[in-house]
Amino acid sequence: MELDRSVPVWPQVAADLRRRLDAGEWKPGERFPGTVTLAAEYGVTQSTVQKAVVALREEGRLRTVLGAGSYVLR
Repeated sequence: MELDRSVPVWPQVAADLRRRLDAGEWKPGERFPGTVTLAAEYGVTQSTVQKAVVALREEGRLRTVLGAGSYVLR
């Protein structure tokens, strides 16, 4: 995915992660990749990925367990 760096990046990352979730790349109950992994994949900072993960969590798509990571809800 090519990111448009002239606008905020985290919504673009969130949109792509949303698309990938909708495509079934990760199944409900499955552990979601960590911020380090996703940051390397997208070529962005961990804080950018964290903002995207928070957005997905607020939408009810992920659940985060402190110290254990994030898991797919739907």
